[in-house]
Amino acid sequence: MRKYLTATPVIDCDHPSIQSFAHEIAGSVTDPIDRAVRLFLAVRDGIRYDPYTPFYLPEHYRASNVLKRGRGFCVPKASLLCAAGRASGIPTRLGFATVRNHLVTKQLLEFIGSDLFVYHGFVEFYLEEKWVKATPAFNAELCRRHGVSPLEFDGRHDALFQAYNNDNHRFMEYVEDLGIYDDIPVDAIVSGFERVYGRDRVTKWVRMFEEEGEDGLRDFAKEEVVTP
Repeated sequence: MRKYLTATPVIDCDHPSIQSFAHEIAGSVTDPIDRAVRLFLAVRDGIRYDPYTPFYLPEHYRASNVLKRGRGFCVPKASLLCAAGRASGIPTRLGFATVRNHLVTKQLLEFIGSDLFVYHGFVEFYLEEKWVKATPAFNAELCRRHGVSPLEFDGRHDALFQAYNNDNHRFMEYVEDLGIYDDIPVDAIVSGFERVYGRDRVTKWVRMFEEEGEDGLRDFAKEEVVTP
C-alpha cells in the first residue's frame, strides 16, 4: 500500500503546489471519504476538460503541471486527482481502459479518426478497506452542454462514465480494461495511440504541438456536439 501514498516522477504529490492544493480543498476534513469527495469535485470542475493538450512526454501528465495549466484530458486530470489523494493521506492509484464515446464533437471525431478513446484514465481511492473508482474527466459545465448529468462520487460506490445521456442515448461504453498503475505509463499510452489511431496521425499530432504550442490547436468548448 505504501507505493500508493508515495510520490513518483509524474504523480508528484510531494510538490508544494500539490500539497497546498490538497490542504486548501480538504486539509480541515478528518473523514477520508469526505476528503476524497472534495478532491474529486475540485479536479472535476476546477480543471477544464480539454482533449487537445500534449500527451507524449511525462511532463505533460505531471500533476503539478496539470494544476498550473488548469486543463487537460482524462489522464492528466486523473494524475492530478491521484496526487491530491496521496497528498491527503489516501492510498490512490490509476486505472486505465478503452472506452467508446458515442457523444463527442464533430471536430474531435475528425481529429482522432475514431470514437474509441484509448487509455482513458481514472483513479481508485482506498476507502473503508476497498478500492473505489472515480472518473474526474468531464467538468459539470461540459456535461450540461452535452446533455449528460455531471458524474457524482460519494466515496463508497464506483463513479464511472454514464452509459446513457439524459435522453437515454448511448453515451459511454467501456470496451477494454488496461490495468492498474502506480504512475502514468506514458510509453504505453503513446504506443496505444499509435496502435489505434495510426503512427502517422500520432506523429502529426506531436509535430503540431511542437510547432504551434499546446495553446494553439482548438477550443473544445466551442465545437459542434454530435448527437445520436
